[in-house]
Amino acid sequence: MRHPFKVVIVTGVPGVGKTTVINHLKKIAEEKQVKVEVVNFGSFMLNYAVKEGIIEDRDKIRTLPLRKQLELQELAAKAIIEYAKLKLGDDGFLIIDTHALVRTVAGYWPGLPKHVIDQLKPDMIAVIEAEPEVIAARQARDKTRYRADFGGAEGVRRLMEYARAASFASAVFYASTVAIVQNKEGAAEEAARELMSYIENL
Repeated sequence: MRHPFKVVIVTGVPGVGKTTVINHLKKIAEEKQVKVEVVNFGSFMLNYAVKEGIIEDRDKIRTLPLRKQLELQELAAKAIIEYAKLKLGDDGFLIIDTHALVRTVAGYWPGLPKHVIDQLKPDMIAVIEAEPEVIAARQARDKTRYRADFGGAEGVRRLMEYARAASFASAVFYASTVAIVQNKEGAAEEAARELMSYIENL
């Protein structure tokens, strides 16, 4: 039912500051001498897509045909666990930065469907949230990613609701706990410390 190391999937809508929170979490774990390995699910998917010569931009992944996304998703999940076995062995925490729900050209698509969960076997799914207006503003400021199609604060609000529901649905498969963490503006370290407290109690 579980890997020897513990698996924590950290989700959140684009622009919520998930990666920033995870970076703080890494520093906190180091201070506490807690062994962690952080991976980005989308990066593993992108690596396979680049090898196949399909795309070179990670924001284009969600524009691919869904069956191709499904294939990349499964390859990524398997590769992440193999990578974690090498890095962590029988102990520590694998932190996976990903999305519980992805907005695609064909509708909303689950980022953590059963075939992925069967590979990852998460102990916890953490959902990073923030005020929709704050997230929309962060998206607008981030010129390194294309996020203009999320529909402003109201679109973000809807996506957050769906993503939270998707996280709970995915948690059912392996009786994973679900932690909801608020990432307030300018308080990413505080959010990371809250997340760390949940992780330490697994």
